[in-house]
Amino acid sequence: MAETVLDYEAEAAHYDRTRGGVPRAEAAAEAVLRLVPPGARTLLDLACGTGLVTERLARPGLRVYGADAAHAMARVAAGRTPGRAVRADARRLPLPDASLDAVAAVWLLHLVPFAADIVAEAARVLRPGGVLVVTVDKDAAHDVGSDIDEVLRPYRSADAASDRADLVTATAAAHGLDPAAGTRFTGHGQGNTPRDTVRKLRAGYFASWFDGDPATVDTLAAALSALPDQDRPRADPRYRLASFVRRG
Repeated sequence: MAETVLDYEAEAAHYDRTRGGVPRAEAAAEAVLRLVPPGARTLLDLACGTGLVTERLARPGLRVYGADAAHAMARVAAGRTPGRAVRADARRLPLPDASLDAVAAVWLLHLVPFAADIVAEAARVLRPGGVLVVTVDKDAAHDVGSDIDEVLRPYRSADAASDRADLVTATAAAHGLDPAAGTRFTGHGQGNTPRDTVRKLRAGYFASWFDGDPATVDTLAAALSALPDQDRPRADPRYRLASFVRRG
């Protein structure tokens, strides 16, 4: 996969507005909580971003924390969850072994070439019986069968995805995490338009699955610009969550 080129320090200022806002955050939080056991008392939201999802993970008896590697994201999250959001690398968490009941990593593993390290670190900080909840096959979820996808599909490589379900499952097993359950949720407000897809393509939003040269970008942009209804959003994606339980 290509390294992500988005600057999440800069993205913090408009992340919520461009990523589906509260409706998407509520759907994500509700889905995560479906996979977190009722008896869980602590949950860490990895790559928590602005904390919009993090603050919605609260439920009676569950203490929720957030961590993000970007200073700007962590600052916004800290404003939403005072005293419970920190800047931290998901590969090196400032936590002792077996200290958490649940870890969530939503919209993270597809972005990085070190997804296995993140899974390993989550396994380290989970108590026996603790649960890891992650999105898998994230980029594949954006293929909703639209005319935009017809243009992009030849350039997508499912094999390159670092959050491919079978890879995540194998990595989890190697670190003492067994498959438990799964669910799906709608990415409200994430249906692309042809015009916005061109903008995202040129800005590097698709770096997790596309690393074409400038000429290929121009070819795709021309094909997308020729599609009808340039400003009509196509269907929203349906994201997939998988959970894994720590052996012990």
